[in-house]
Amino acid sequence: MDSTVQEQIRMNNGVVTIHHVIHILSKGKTGEVTNDQLVWQDDGDPPTEEQINTAIEQMQTEYDAQEYARNRVAEYPSTGDQLDMMYKDTKNSTTTHADAVEVVKTKWPKDNSGPIE
Repeated sequence: MDSTVQEQIRMNNGVVTIHHVIHILSKGKTGEVTNDQLVWQDDGDPPTEEQINTAIEQMQTEYDAQEYARNRVAEYPSTGDQLDMMYKDTKNSTTTHADAVEVVKTKWPKDNSGPIE
């Protein structure tokens, strides 16, 4: 799934719509949904309802599987803070940065079972 579609889904509260699917299935062809009807503007057959429904399910599953990653991004220290931690870790032989990252990774595991406090 391309990053544009991922961002659109995120902005739609994580719900995949037919608009997102048409973007993926059209593969460069022009199609849009108007008044709940698929309007195909290129030669060739538009995707079937079954293809659209299958794609919606697959895209929603992919999006949902990355929830842990979106949660982690929101909780990691800023890039500047992380760079500062890494500099100080190198200078002082400490593990502040690794410890901060590990806290977030532990809280939001890849199996989406978080948050774990």
